Amino acid sequence: MNAGPIPSTAANRRAFLRTAGAALTVPAAAALIGGVSAGTAGAAPVAGTSAEATSPLDLPDFAPIPPAASGPALNAAGYHVGRINGHLYWVTDGSYQSMFLSTKDGVVLVDAPPTIGHNLQRAIDDVTLANGRPNRVTHLIYSHSHADHAGASSIFGKDVVRIGHSECRRLLVRDADPNRPAPRVTFDERYTLHVGGETLELAYHGPNHSPDNIFIHAPAHGTLMLVDVLYPGWVPFKGLAVSQDIPDWLQSQHTAMDYPWQTLVGGHLGRLGTRADADLQLAYLADLAAGVRGAMNLDPTPYFAKYGPAGNSWAVFRTYLDAVAKKAADPVIAKYTGVLAAADVFTQENAATLVESFRIDSGILGPFSTHP
Repeated sequence: MNAGPIPSTAANRRAFLRTAGAALTVPAAAALIGGVSAGTAGAAPVAGTSAEATSPLDLPDFAPIPPAASGPALNAAGYHVGRINGHLYWVTDGSYQSMFLSTKDGVVLVDAPPTIGHNLQRAIDDVTLANGRPNRVTHLIYSHSHADHAGASSIFGKDVVRIGHSECRRLLVRDADPNRPAPRVTFDERYTLHVGGETLELAYHGPNHSPDNIFIHAPAHGTLMLVDVLYPGWVPFKGLAVSQDIPDWLQSQHTAMDYPWQTLVGGHLGRLGTRADADLQLAYLADLAAGVRGAMNLDPTPYFAKYGPAGNSWAVFRTYLDAVAKKAADPVIAKYTGVLAAADVFTQENAATLVESFRIDSGILGPFSTHP
């Protein structure tokens, strides 16, 4: 197989990524650079330097990761490959995830995250060596166009059949990234892929995380792959997964629950998801939304009094909106710390995103509604 434009990774980079992936599965892992884990002796400083000079930045502490949020251990190469059901498999490096179908005619791969990179083919080789099926990737489905999920596509060569939503093609043609060749097979609403006796059903239910993000359903295997929407065991990434359409991103979680799946491949972090995981995220977001609605009537007078005389409107809005987000987030952080991983890391940013969506999309303006 000819590698595409992505340069071969250096040994030290592979080692770093392998270490980083392994650390994500261990709640109390040491810092990757310059740190030591609790209860261990620190290394002596390098000659000619001080301990202070070699110490890490003054970084904040966060709550431990609940054990239930962690995934399986990674192998020495820095990945885990596991069977979901039948000939459907998943791959993770502890931070990103991909899924593939091993068929009698070749392999159908869904997403090619660059952090997993060439370990995707190694994982496929592991499986096909054991089951006697071909190891060549014949089809590559893009869940969406973002580089963190598609940026290793080129390593599978020019002949692989790339499939994605029509908007995915438009975005990738625009981006002109040689590591993410645009799909040549596209669809607008639904597409059913049959390869080697296996079936995947692709569907577009409108924009959510991105304008082109699709649902990938493996009906025979009770599995749904939906990327950057549901985060099993964790709170969503900051800014509600940096989503481009917040109302539809919220709705997409309910759409996912309409599918008859038992296993979710969410595209991120170290383990697969269950319907109970999705229910828990929906509860978290319902609590956060209720908190935001309640906080949006916060009195803005102190913020205008402080910054208004100088005419600094941006300072008024920044401090006021930050205070609204904090007021909404604090009780949610307290409720979900120890229940969802990183509740104390991104909840305030997620609240801030909801504040803006409620203001802009829903017309909930609080004290900034129509002037009397």
